[in-house]
Amino acid sequence: MTTLPITCSVVPELNNKWLTVWFNQPERRNPLTDEVISDLALVFDAIAHRPDIRGVTLRGRGGFFCAGGDLKGFQALANGAADDAIKTSSNIGSVLAQLEALPQVTIAVIEGAAMAGGLGLACCCDVTVGLSDAKFGFSETRIGITPAQIAFYVLQKCGYSTGRRLMLTAAKFDGAEAAALGVLDQVVDDPSLLNEAEQQIIGAVLECAPGAVAACKRLIRGLQGVEGDQRVAFAAENFSACLQSDEGREGVASFLEKRRPFWFRESQ
Repeated sequence: MTTLPITCSVVPELNNKWLTVWFNQPERRNPLTDEVISDLALVFDAIAHRPDIRGVTLRGRGGFFCAGGDLKGFQALANGAADDAIKTSSNIGSVLAQLEALPQVTIAVIEGAAMAGGLGLACCCDVTVGLSDAKFGFSETRIGITPAQIAFYVLQKCGYSTGRRLMLTAAKFDGAEAAALGVLDQVVDDPSLLNEAEQQIIGAVLECAPGAVAACKRLIRGLQGVEGDQRVAFAAENFSACLQSDEGREGVASFLEKRRPFWFRESQ
């Protein structure tokens, strides 16, 4: 089984089938440096085929989620070769795609602030939870660049019209407004409630069949690229494969027999 990589800029902690990935540069407000992007890629690659890991939480050390792109690094790129800037942007895009494609349920737990690329990273997650006084913003156009790699995920998270407005105007907002905009799925007022909200989500996920969760994520992603009869066929094949799997047979039998399925018992 693939072991988790040992990194410095992000710290993976596995506890009871759930992985927390900590951004680990609080003295710099956890920026998305080249090192962070590289380390995230290693972690996501290591867990992509780990069915024993049921979910992933992204969180920042020091009470701060993520400050976004490394502006000192951007300054060097601005005065360098175009190929270098393209490579850096592509690396960020690849990590975002890795995160969205993970078979596990992903949660972003946000306190302090989630800015620019950091907020885009959160938008890739399946569930976002944050403090009402946390700060959010898409600052890219204010400093003369675009939210290039995160734009797709922002539009996907909060809708085309809202996402377009937020990114074009370099909007800044707090957690309460983030919930109203669809950026946050759940907002709480106290850090202790933040942990409680995360644990409630984890508890719900651990009651679900891990294979079915992974298949559901494939279904959701796949439906974006098919239409009409192809959509019907794609969904039917997805359903049939799940129903006739060991999980599907166990899930139906356990419901009819009024008992817990094996994946629930194994998670306790």
